[in-house]
Amino acid sequence: MNAPSNIAPVISADNESLTRDFPLKPFAIKHKLANHPLLTLSRITQLAAELPRDLIEYNSGDAAISQDPNQVKAVDLDPVEIVNRIQTAGAWMVLKRVEKSPDYRTLLEDALLSVARSRGFKSIADAGFSQVEGFLFVSSPNSTTPFHMDAEDNFFVQIHGEKTFAVYNNRDGTIADEAQVEHSITKHRNVPYNESFKPRSVVFHLLDGDGCYVPYLWPHWVKTADTYSISMAITWKTEEVKRQNDLHFFNSMLRGLGMPQAAPGKNPALDTVKLAVYRTAAAIVEPLRGSQMMRRIIRRVALGKNANYYLKKAA
Repeated sequence: MNAPSNIAPVISADNESLTRDFPLKPFAIKHKLANHPLLTLSRITQLAAELPRDLIEYNSGDAAISQDPNQVKAVDLDPVEIVNRIQTAGAWMVLKRVEKSPDYRTLLEDALLSVARSRGFKSIADAGFSQVEGFLFVSSPNSTTPFHMDAEDNFFVQIHGEKTFAVYNNRDGTIADEAQVEHSITKHRNVPYNESFKPRSVVFHLLDGDGCYVPYLWPHWVKTADTYSISMAITWKTEEVKRQNDLHFFNSMLRGLGMPQAAPGKNPALDTVKLAVYRTAAAIVEPLRGSQMMRRIIRRVALGKNANYYLKKAA
């Protein structure tokens, strides 16, 4: 890949965090993206008009931290209206897979390259940053993103406004067990929250130029303050994360056929067979995913009738 257009690091953290904590624990970061022209409301409005509808999700920001995904309040506006009226819309929105735009892909790769070089690598590939993706968040004041898990590693950067970002340690499975992890990856990301989890949290207060590193499958909730917020998740998947996700997806499909499955890692030999079968099938299906309609059909067939929940108001 090409060298980044700016010399100073796009994302920075103290060396101790990058050497001792990464990628096992969350930590604070700083970044230089707060005034980037691709991350203004006007440019995000353009992006919302361009993206396929199944890559945009939005709901009411009036949500509980422990939100039942079946009881989420909808917002009766189209994506462009949400962005244009974000100060009063009472919503949170995510624009997914923004790396599909070459300009945004360059931004994401420049940011990750600065981290790779800080850790002594020459490229993002050498650092293990593969399947780089970007998710742009636009949220109204006093909006809550419920407690959930994400199936990738993430440098989360705050571009405009204020956010409280609380991340929780689930390494021992006491917040979300294997069944909940699989459900979060394959069905819906939300996880039930209980106040007893609080001692396991690391809480970041984010302003423009701040951010945090969120490890794979660490549950978190987010809340904005008294003005609208723009944030971005710069995500990637290591080979091990891709392996874990593929096994969870295949297990979920088999479970849907009435075939109980052991969690990944319980039977390594069987995991190897599952992975080969799943990836062979996925390679056949992948060319079909260029069509928005086919993406919806594939998700429904593979993951069940509620797999396209984020399109419930766009059908």
